[in-house]
Amino acid sequence: MNKMKVEIWSDIMCPFCYIGKRHFEEALKQFAEADKIEVEWHSFQLDPSLPKPASNLSTYEYLAQRKGMSVEQSKAMHQNVVQMATAAGLSYDFDKAVVANSFDAHRLIQFAKTKNLGDEIEERLFKAYFTEGKNMCDTTTLLELAKDIGLNEMETKEVLNTNAYSEEVKKDIEEASQIGVTGVPFFVFNRKYAVSGAQPSEAFVNVLQKSFSEYKG
Repeated sequence: MNKMKVEIWSDIMCPFCYIGKRHFEEALKQFAEADKIEVEWHSFQLDPSLPKPASNLSTYEYLAQRKGMSVEQSKAMHQNVVQMATAAGLSYDFDKAVVANSFDAHRLIQFAKTKNLGDEIEERLFKAYFTEGKNMCDTTTLLELAKDIGLNEMETKEVLNTNAYSEEVKKDIEEASQIGVTGVPFFVFNRKYAVSGAQPSEAFVNVLQKSFSEYKG
């Protein structure tokens, strides 16, 4: 039997996307037929207007400006997210996070998908951004992260130094717009059911069971 597909629209600079990834992984552990699930990651940019090279704003200042709030309010919001991340077994360090355009990171994800390393590159990029304070639009940094998961250095250099996989990124973002995705993470099960946001793992288990039982027929 073929595998049922779960598609995830995500931005590696979205704190809820990494938490959502963990919750979904917990759900898969509880799902008896997890080996029959295929996960495909799709690109999404929360803020395509961000500059390259990286902004010199802190994440606190950036969110404050974007949402029209004080830096203190922004810090409080980030602290709440840190607590959510901790509960999911993740370590976030927003003091180190670099505000940068994620488009090139998404091109790298699209390339990794062609090597069946989509999940591995997502995990590596999330950790690099949220825990290690890496710059997501720095080519040298992205190359090192690619090597960490076993991608070929010369091939990756070629991707990063050209516009390769730009169309694939844009296509994902366009498709998100067509199906009404306004925020991420956004999970689509067998092109039939959707879960928006970093829902608890129980919510994912329920949708997995429902969608898979229908998929099996």
